[in-house]
Amino acid sequence: MIQYRELKENEISRELFGNFIRRQDVKKCWRKEEGRWVIKDIHFLDDWSEADYQILIACLKNTAATGGLVYAAFCGGSLKGFASVESGLFGGEEKYLDLTSLHVSQDMRGKGIGKALFSASCKWAKEKGARKLYISGHSAVETQAFYKAVGCEEAKVYNQKHVEAEPYDCQLECKL
Repeated sequence: MIQYRELKENEISRELFGNFIRRQDVKKCWRKEEGRWVIKDIHFLDDWSEADYQILIACLKNTAATGGLVYAAFCGGSLKGFASVESGLFGGEEKYLDLTSLHVSQDMRGKGIGKALFSASCKWAKEKGARKLYISGHSAVETQAFYKAVGCEEAKVYNQKHVEAEPYDCQLECKL
């Protein structure tokens, strides 16, 4: 049985991720070429290093400390998914809040956890006054299929900070 709850800053540690499997075997990705989205054969194994975990933990702690949302899914007491939404509105009339992470452990994908985390993130963002959720999403075909299935489309306004940090990500939005 999956249990969901908000995480507080003091709960976020390296130990929390002890049974979390980030691994994603990517075979195809979306790329924008000459103004059109195309699928390209791009194969790599996406996983987090220890340094990546330390950066993630610092970011999630900051999100929780600054009034954002860190929402998690647990199975048998182990973290199996999480999402984070920052607290500051941006994008002028679009009134975006930023979904900075959404990850489901490899051993639990396809069980509805991602959809539940995304739904909770949307609900929280709407309650905070956002009109849209902004997502800088991994370009893997499977990741983009997920975001399309939950109602996302290409962002009307790109967040340059995300574009520069992750130039191959797809910039998305979801109307709340």
